[in-house]
Amino acid sequence: MKRFKQLALAAALACTAATALADPLPPGYPASYSNQIAAARKEGKVVVYSTTDTAAVRPLIKDFEALYPGVRVEYNDMNSTELYNRFISEAAAGGGSADVLWSSAMDLQVKLVNDGFAASYASPEVANLPGWAHYQGLAYGTTFEPIAIVYNKRLLTAAEIPQTHADLARIVRANPKKFAGKVTTYDIEKSGVGFNYLTQDYRVAGNATWDLIRALGATGLKVQSSTGAMLERISSGENLIGYNIIGSYAFTKAKKDPSIGYVYPKDYTLVVSRLSVISKSARSPNAARLWTDYLLSKRGQTLLANQADLFAIRADVTGETSMAGLTRQLGNSLKPIQVGTGLLVYLDQAKRLEFLKTWKQALAK
Repeated sequence: MKRFKQLALAAALACTAATALADPLPPGYPASYSNQIAAARKEGKVVVYSTTDTAAVRPLIKDFEALYPGVRVEYNDMNSTELYNRFISEAAAGGGSADVLWSSAMDLQVKLVNDGFAASYASPEVANLPGWAHYQGLAYGTTFEPIAIVYNKRLLTAAEIPQTHADLARIVRANPKKFAGKVTTYDIEKSGVGFNYLTQDYRVAGNATWDLIRALGATGLKVQSSTGAMLERISSGENLIGYNIIGSYAFTKAKKDPSIGYVYPKDYTLVVSRLSVISKSARSPNAARLWTDYLLSKRGQTLLANQADLFAIRADVTGETSMAGLTRQLGNSLKPIQVGTGLLVYLDQAKRLEFLKTWKQALAK
């Protein structure tokens, strides 16, 4: 019996050693990274709070779990304001919460960093990101997503499809009867991403932004808190045009729905990036680092672009849904939003209230 136990133990140790040797160490990573993989396996899972739809990210989760057996992804998708408020509430209570926060509300992510909720991590992938897309090892941009104007292809003529922000204002003013109650955008009081996008419009275009909002407001602008709701209303014809809609979602919807068309404005196209932040209080910090590196890796980015349609941020990933493809298409009209403390300007309570006041006044005119 003793001899049998010794043989069983030796076999178990050999199996463990073989598993360690088989760890899929990414190209260019230090050999010590295998220790992080092993530690992540001991943790067993990574908890992700995200604004990215589960259906879109399912191929990445499946591939990650196949690449790192024993590390399960517990994925929770929600809107940007809910994500932020839930995490802050859970952090205050001292209970369990997310290991990774992955959100398209760039300003709220940077606020979490600024308020001390983020863990510092020097990802081996940082050299493959544009300089504007990461901040002090605390927040990493993972996508390169254009902000689009979306329209119903069946119900608009070619002349009614705006190519610039000024076009949009001109077109809805020229035909108030047709566009009455038929234009939609984010409710910036309820949507964190919507608020962020409009403040970035103002940063780029100044008071021309308020001229556009006045034109949209005159139509009886319909506001929504989610991209999906706007796309569905445009598809049905309930709305004809949607402003400041995430281009990756429009791209995906248009592939399946012949009613959906979209344009990237030629005067300027904002580019947003879903920021990944590791929680300082993460219960699975090694698995959180593993997930972050996977999202930034060429393998993860290729899947993100080709199966999730979320537009890769790495220059070595090519195709229509990539930074490289968009840059060839739009060149200098692309205006990526810099990751950093500049995103916090309109989260100052006084500035936020003043911005919302101006928004309401523009809609009322």
